[in-house]
Order: sequence, then C-alpha cells, then structure tokens
Amino acid sequence: MSAGPLPHGQFTAFGVRAEGQALAPGLHVVATPIGNLGDISLRALGTLAAADLILAEDTRVTKVLLAHYGISTPLAAYHEHNAAEMRPKVLARLEAGAKLALVSDAGTPLVSDPGYRLVEDAVAGGHAVTGVPGPSAVLAALVVAGLPTDRFFFEGFLPPKAAARRARLTELAGIPGTLVLFESPRRLAEMLADAAAMLGARPAAVARELTKLHETVRRGALPALAELYAAGETARGEIVVLIGAGDGAEAADAGDQMDARLRLALARLSLKEAVAQVSAEMGLPRRKIYARALELTRTP
Repeated sequence: MSAGPLPHGQFTAFGVRAEGQALAPGLHVVATPIGNLGDISLRALGTLAAADLILAEDTRVTKVLLAHYGISTPLAAYHEHNAAEMRPKVLARLEAGAKLALVSDAGTPLVSDPGYRLVEDAVAGGHAVTGVPGPSAVLAALVVAGLPTDRFFFEGFLPPKAAARRARLTELAGIPGTLVLFESPRRLAEMLADAAAMLGARPAAVARELTKLHETVRRGALPALAELYAAGETARGEIVVLIGAGDGAEAADAGDQMDARLRLALARLSLKEAVAQVSAEMGLPRRKIYARALELTRTP
C-alpha cells in the first residue's frame, strides 16, 4: 500500500517509486483490475500517473486504485448519466492537446459501459485513441469455464423481463460458439431457468467474483445450474454466465414445442388467444407464432 499520493507523474509498485512514461496527447483507454488490485499492468500505472486527467465511471472506485499506487492524477466522473454533458468538454480538452485516460469501474472500458460514444467522437475529431490492454471479466471467465474458446459471442446483459429474455435466447440459440453473458445476482436463477428452457441441457458455467477473495465457478448442464441457484446457491457479486454452443437440435426442438403448444391452445381458444398464450409462454414474437398457427389450422 502506498504511504500517500506522490507528485504528479509518479507511482509506487512493489515498494519502488517509478515515473510514468511520457504520454502523447489524446485519449488513452486503460484497463483496470476487476477485483485483485495486483492485476494492473505497469504500463497502465504509468499511463494513469502521467495523464492530465482520468475520466472514471465511478470516481469512488478509481480513487481506491489510485491511492493504492500513490497516483495523484485528478479525476472526473464520466458515466451514462452525465456523458452527454461531459463529452463536449472532454473533446474540447483533447482539441487543446490534453492527455486523458478513460477507465471503467473495473476491467476493460467500453465493454458494457458508456465509453463507446466518446471514443467514436474522439476518432471522428481526429484525436489519437490508444488502448492500454489488461483485465477483462469476459476473458477471465472464458478461460476458466471449461468450455470451447475458439469461438465465443459476448451478449452482455439479457433483457430483464422473461418474455423478452426468452425471445433473445431463442435468437442466440444458433450461434456456433460459447455464449458469454453478464447477469445480476437477483435475476440469475430466473435467467438460468429461461436458458435451460430455451437452450436445453447445454454445458454451462457461472463465474462470480473473479479474481476476488470469494471467486467461485460452478460448472454443469444448464438445467442443473438452474436448479442449484433456484435452491438458494449464493449469487452475490459480479456474475458472468457462459453457455456452450448447441448441436443444432435446439431449433428443431423449439419448433416441435411450438407446434405442440399451439395445438393444445387452439383446441380450446380462438386463434388470437392461442397465439397470445403461446407467445407469452415461449417468449417468441407473436407474428412468428401467428404464421405457424395459420399453417397448422390449414393443414388437414
């Protein structure tokens, strides 16, 4: 732990005081630890120490990191609630030749945080944008999940409501690679249940609190994981869910399931009511259910 903030441009690592490297003007996108403060790179420390200003998603979180390494660079908040107001000010500073660093709460900026528009506008304005790579929850979870890593698709957060979530899972079913998702602890059990219903018994993993003291990775088939978390398995902290690719059978299974549900519903409900019911049950668009219902009613 640093004894206190050092002069601007310096930092402490392994008990040794060091100078940050000379920075070129522009926007420096810096990855920071997702939990363990020791995961930051020396290049990232040097960049943060030498920047004129650090733009942080949550200054309270970033202050802890800076204090640990004795970095005294000033901070300014840049997050989804003030981005529209802050972006012109940041671009003006870049225009004046400033050296700015952008960090998120944790991990690599722009992955499920509001930095994209700033980078887009900086590039459009002709300003240099430099990446300082490092920790990422996506990759940290992928390499410990025990699932194929040759192809993966990062989805981020699924929709919070069940019908929209199931619809999106159906759209993701055909992707030929490992799915990587973020989820909140309070929705994890529901999301896993929906994933099991829509994707079947695919292999999966739930990784939480990666690199932290209580890091946990649970691996198993989707139905088993859904049952585990529905029964009260601890689901606090930051969570990444990984789901293995399917074998192509899910689409056929989903079609058979749709037909079976429609036939049952049509036997006792009007066409409109049956479509509404099956759409709600399966989380699929009404137009898709309606088209199939028409085919079934016209089939002798």
